[in-house]
Amino acid sequence: MSTPISSRFKLVGAVAIAFACGLVFASGLDLTRFGYAQQSKGLVRPASNARAYTPPANVESLNASFVGISEQVTPAVVSIEAERTEPRRVQQRNNQQRRQAPPGLEDFFQQFDPRQQEPMASSGSGFIVSGDGYILTNNHVVANFDRLRVRLTDNREFKARLIGRDSTTDVAVIKIDGASNLPVAALGSDDQTRVGEWVLAIGNPLGLAHTVTAGIISAKGRGSTDLDLYRGNQYAISDFIQTDAAINPGNSGGPLVNIRGEVVGINSAIATRTGYYQGYGFAIPISLARDVMDDLIKHGRIRRAVIGVSISDVTAAVASAAKLPEVSGVLVGGYSSDDSPARKAGLQEGDIILKADGKPATRVGTLQRIIRSHEPGETVDIEVFRYGQHKTFKVKLAEAPTEPTQVARAEGSDDESPASKSGTTSSKLGITVEPVSADFARQAKVPEERRGLRVTDVDPQGAARQQFFPNGIDIIVEVIYPAPRKAIKSTADLQAVLSKVSDGDYVSLLVYNAQQQSTRVVSLKVGGE
Repeated sequence: MSTPISSRFKLVGAVAIAFACGLVFASGLDLTRFGYAQQSKGLVRPASNARAYTPPANVESLNASFVGISEQVTPAVVSIEAERTEPRRVQQRNNQQRRQAPPGLEDFFQQFDPRQQEPMASSGSGFIVSGDGYILTNNHVVANFDRLRVRLTDNREFKARLIGRDSTTDVAVIKIDGASNLPVAALGSDDQTRVGEWVLAIGNPLGLAHTVTAGIISAKGRGSTDLDLYRGNQYAISDFIQTDAAINPGNSGGPLVNIRGEVVGINSAIATRTGYYQGYGFAIPISLARDVMDDLIKHGRIRRAVIGVSISDVTAAVASAAKLPEVSGVLVGGYSSDDSPARKAGLQEGDIILKADGKPATRVGTLQRIIRSHEPGETVDIEVFRYGQHKTFKVKLAEAPTEPTQVARAEGSDDESPASKSGTTSSKLGITVEPVSADFARQAKVPEERRGLRVTDVDPQGAARQQFFPNGIDIIVEVIYPAPRKAIKSTADLQAVLSKVSDGDYVSLLVYNAQQQSTRVVSLKVGGE
């Protein structure tokens, strides 16, 4: 009996070993998988050495700050819907009379077509600045609309009325009635902000309500020439904060907030070739917006002080021509009118404004902000640099027009034929000039005192490239430097001045633009590129 039992055990053992080997072989061929019967979602155990990353305390603090700012400021940010109704003519179905009308009389029958009222709409953002419902936003969000509706973060909706708006700063104030104890955004000071600081942009981009984006302040003091804004508005104040916090259509009017949750700017514009965010946005400094808001609420209009000059930033060529040691200051290009306060005080075209009210005026935006802080009628000391000499003038500030109009275009300027190249060429300056003809002066309405030499061609490789318009609308009327100043009426007048100037020296010219009907100063290096 012992032998059969032993054989039986041997047989069972052989079968067990064969089964185990079969499993190993099958698993090697991926015919079966170990452990799947017990494995289910959520039961996988992490390795004993797996640890979550613990960020530094300052990073945690920054994260908490972003969250806290969003929770604190977002309730004060509103969505603004603006509407107006425009009549739209609907053509009648029966057009037999129109088809049978004699040529030129089609419009006669059009006046009998019925009109339909077509709503036009725009949307943007804003933020509440007082518990009783005053809201700051952009002028371009509400301009030319007659119905305004505001929606809060808690989805309450209110009708709003326009308190006032200012096209020169793109600031507007609206108010909702029938509400109290509204959440309010704290206003900070943009003067203390520095490039590189964290900021948040809050608004309603592309219809996505209460969106928060983060970035830094990329630059300060961006002017209208950097953004190509406010063309034709000689009183426009442009001193933007640049940020890389994402700003898109619909963000306009929303707040730009610092790390303390204070509003430092009103999001206003983007630099884009597509119409959408491409890396940079621009905000109106809150200190400027606050001044405008106070005027609109208190007076119902803007009481803007001006010195009455057209100005531009000093360039390297202008500084060299004026013997100015630094490329800084504001160049006086002309007067806004015959009774300009600056003209009465003694400022001249070509002067470089260095200080106003004792404060450095390093660029156009800085000077505008200094003057904007004063009331019309006040007197301000203006320090200028005039080709090697420091001079100080007392200028009594005037009040700018409430709603400045765009400078009219010269008649026929759009249809101006290509500039004649038969005029006199100045190789020293790289331009071709000819006297202003009687026909051009009449057509473009050029004043008698501005009838100098038309610039009809510019050498693309010369010193004057990008300094003159190529279509013959720029007129050289005076040589400001070298002294003494000399009116230019003929090519001989210009050649007489240039004959006394050595290559490498600078000349400063007073140039009248017939299209914009304004003057500016152009400084060129003689014989240079």
